[in-house]
Amino acid sequence: MNVDENLITETETLELTDGDIFTKIWTSPQLVFKYLNDTRYDKFVWVLLVLVGIGSAFDRASARHLGDRFPLIVVLAVCIVFGGVFGWISYYIYAALLSWTGKWLKGKADTDSLLRMVSHAMIPLVISLVLLIPRILVFGNEMFQSEASIYETEVWFMVMYYCMSFIETILGLWSIVLIVIGISEVQKFSIEKSILNMILPVVILIVPIALTAFLLGNLFG
Repeated sequence: MNVDENLITETETLELTDGDIFTKIWTSPQLVFKYLNDTRYDKFVWVLLVLVGIGSAFDRASARHLGDRFPLIVVLAVCIVFGGVFGWISYYIYAALLSWTGKWLKGKADTDSLLRMVSHAMIPLVISLVLLIPRILVFGNEMFQSEASIYETEVWFMVMYYCMSFIETILGLWSIVLIVIGISEVQKFSIEKSILNMILPVVILIVPIALTAFLLGNLFG
């Protein structure tokens, strides 16, 4: 019996608990995605998307140096409120584009199925949001400023900062791996086609924007 048949047999006889979903996603992601897809399990979809939206908002606040213009309390409020309310929209659009472009590759998953998969593939990024809390407690608004004195702090703080940044990077990469595995399971694709399906929505969004910027640059430059 091959691996896929084992997965099918196990899923048919196993009822995953909430705890199983959040633990097995790290070691048996294909099994979890198959269970979620087969049972259309949506209990945590929106909670996960809201939390990931908040995490993405903090990343944008840091990249745009929001702390240069606002105190920490305002930065936190903006990230939590606007990230939580509107951040999930980008993931819904991404899931819709995954479904649309997936049909070019003979995939059959709809937007809801892919959104369910994407939200659970983001569990590592939710963990990285938890790791953000001690960084904010230690470094405060400097995390969101362009000329922060983080690099002038004590060695212990610097080690903690870079260790947490490294862990967050690993968690982000693992979420990407989970998306590829999830697409493969939900769309019934090979890994190669799953990677292509994952990339196509990004290309579709970037190419028109880049082309528009190029044309406007030539027109008004």
